[in-house]
Amino acid sequence: MTRDYPRETIPFDLPPPFPTEGFTDAVEAVARLIEIYDAHTKHLRDRFFAMLKGDVPAGRVRATYPQIAISTSSFAKVDTRLAYGHVSGPGDYATTVTQPDLFRTYLTEQIRLLLRNHGVPVMIGPSSLPIPLHFAFPNGVHVEGELAERIARPLRDIFDVPDLAVTDDAIVNGTYEPVPGTPLPLAPFTAPRIDYSLFRLAHYTATGAEHFQNFVLFTNYQFYIDEFCVRARKLMAEGGGGYSAFVEPGNLVTPAGHQEPISGRAPPRLPQMPAYHLKFGASAGITMINIGVGPSNAKTITDHVAVLRPHAWLMLGHCAGLRNSQALGDYVLAHGYVREDHVLDADLPSWIPIPPLAEVQVALEEAVEEVTGLEGYDLKRIMRTGTVATIDNRNWELRDHREPVQRFSQSRAVALDMESATIAANGFRFRVPYGTLLCVSDKPLHGELKLPGMASEFYRTQVGQHLEIGIRALEKLREMAPERLHSRKLRSFTEPSFQ
Repeated sequence: MTRDYPRETIPFDLPPPFPTEGFTDAVEAVARLIEIYDAHTKHLRDRFFAMLKGDVPAGRVRATYPQIAISTSSFAKVDTRLAYGHVSGPGDYATTVTQPDLFRTYLTEQIRLLLRNHGVPVMIGPSSLPIPLHFAFPNGVHVEGELAERIARPLRDIFDVPDLAVTDDAIVNGTYEPVPGTPLPLAPFTAPRIDYSLFRLAHYTATGAEHFQNFVLFTNYQFYIDEFCVRARKLMAEGGGGYSAFVEPGNLVTPAGHQEPISGRAPPRLPQMPAYHLKFGASAGITMINIGVGPSNAKTITDHVAVLRPHAWLMLGHCAGLRNSQALGDYVLAHGYVREDHVLDADLPSWIPIPPLAEVQVALEEAVEEVTGLEGYDLKRIMRTGTVATIDNRNWELRDHREPVQRFSQSRAVALDMESATIAANGFRFRVPYGTLLCVSDKPLHGELKLPGMASEFYRTQVGQHLEIGIRALEKLREMAPERLHSRKLRSFTEPSFQ
């Protein structure tokens, strides 16, 4: 997206000019995006470091994000099975782009589909949207701290700084209202919104965005992470089995064929939501994140992972079984959600249904069958498909719980947790295929509470199998073509072209 900034009378220190040109080759178009972005961010960094040496600019320093734009005067005849890759009708469309080298594969595919489906060139050139100085440093820098004692002028008098007006989720929320005469959105996020999330991901997970994979597992327990690490390290020591590397917080990289990391530096303490990455070609591996407990964490991490445009994410966690027929260790495959988490109420009202996605549901059920050896009617002994209720009060048992229990019963809920509906709802909101497979760890309505002795035995016997099911399900989804996996039911009336 572009935004018009008021003309100022003070001089601008700008990077070398780039013309806006049409491209009919996606690879060449992305190469130009990279060229523009690299030149413009280098301009900001060069002026910043010159300032630290005493060379303070007389006017403002500005550089802008590169932009992809397309104009079409007709309705394209596209494959109606496609959920993305085409604009909704005649008009002008544009999006700003950040870190195009990081998104090279994604951008190449999105541009290729536009060219194929509309038969007109894409226009590549600088936009009018300024790059904030803070986002011009790929690995981050304490800009304010560096300058505080060295210059007398406020930083924002010289450089552009982050602007919340172009960093929101209006496009994906369906609330964006274009200004007359400006292009319609071509992608679900603006460049500053993506930059913001890339920096937050590094903060929360202690790993760089370049390591994140397109298939993501979220969990609410460290036990699952420990098991994932044991499996990944063993896999690397044995040659990888098709995976190329294992990355841990601090960007510790253990390549296939190695038993120890060969690069990176372990953080002094784990971050709030540590991430671990089992890398595969074309970023088709598995990222696993311990999101901790609660819907706020679930929303926070998915808000940021979403800008990487993953192909699927799954929730693997524990839940309270609400039916007497359930046993500890049974599985719940969610096909609906009661949303009492409330953290998404302003972005996605609770009256909006979150539908099950057939491709994900089938992959999860098949994975359970393969790992447990049960199938068909016998599978019902250990797994229920049903509604999961997600709440924001972990100690709901300590109040008069007759009223919530009545509502859960009316909803036909079979399980209760604090994260699953949030993750699924944000998948729906961000058009990321989602699924949930939970494991019953307690039955509070039936006197089986999650107490230390009971929990320890449960963790020892069930975590490994549950994780194996999640990994196998994602590997099944990886075998699908992206255009088959990304469901049309996640798309609204008027959608941006980009996946």
